[in-house]
Amino acid sequence: MAIPRRSALLLLPPLLAAPRLGRAAAFPERPIRLVVPYAAGGNSDVVARILAVPFGEVLGQPVVVENRPGAGGSVAATQMARVRADGYNLMIGSNGPMTVNPAIQPNPGYDPLRDFTPIGLICRTALTIIVKQGLPVRSLAEFVALARERPGQVTLGTSGVGSIGHLALASFAALIGATLQHVPYPSGGQILPDLVAGNVDAAVTEISTALPLHRAGQARILAIGSASRSELAPDIPTAEEAGVAGWREAAFVGLVLPTNPQPEVTATLAAAFAAALARPETRRRLIDTGSEVASVAEATPVGFTGFLAEETARTRASAIRAGLRNAT
Repeated sequence: MAIPRRSALLLLPPLLAAPRLGRAAAFPERPIRLVVPYAAGGNSDVVARILAVPFGEVLGQPVVVENRPGAGGSVAATQMARVRADGYNLMIGSNGPMTVNPAIQPNPGYDPLRDFTPIGLICRTALTIIVKQGLPVRSLAEFVALARERPGQVTLGTSGVGSIGHLALASFAALIGATLQHVPYPSGGQILPDLVAGNVDAAVTEISTALPLHRAGQARILAIGSASRSELAPDIPTAEEAGVAGWREAAFVGLVLPTNPQPEVTATLAAAFAAALARPETRRRLIDTGSEVASVAEATPVGFTGFLAEETARTRASAIRAGLRNAT
């Protein structure tokens, strides 16, 4: 049946308006998901939650933190490399998924250089060696002696196979010439209850995770893997001061985006990230955990890209020295 002319004219306004409805909305127009490749409670999770609120405020949309642990970060990275790259799915880019796993896993399931775009570095956090209260050692030298006396019997927890803690443990064992029994956990935070309960002898974890136990007298930090002592804990010697030369280990935490063909989306995220990290309250909260906040240059896509290139080379050299697989 033919449509009357008057009725046809009435249809024109919606039809003419249709192209405008199809225009892309300003980014972002809905909440953004920030995936942490570890369980809740560890350093990466703490840093992500410190960043999420100011980052969301700058973007004008909530940034929702989601924990997705497994295989030292490879589970999350593999999944995130395959999600829709529209800017609404971000990931914490830390040592495990970005530098360690590609060095020690034959096929991690993703390529950090191809599948992810760096947004910016957030911070670095030195690692520590912390022991349970009941372990009969008072210094790192005594811990080393115990490990040599009991090869393969001293248990040491890390935040998982392929984590920076795992690599740092392997490096430490190689430096001291002793075998330690590795006990992997889903995150640094999940080691702590077992350490306090005495179910694991020691742990390699970030100072942000270890310091509360040390201060409360529930466990003892023997050394920190940095070039100098921490201002938050000046009583704790560096590993080099304590007799293990060359053991300098730190976890880094940054922000990455599944590779996105829209440069304006990356630019929006990078600008909002830099603004959120520059807020005095954000910086203070990160420093209070024992972290070193990234410089202005490092908190950019270009700066973080350069940082990752240097860290990848350093990590591969450490993996070779420690005798871990896929390091050649």
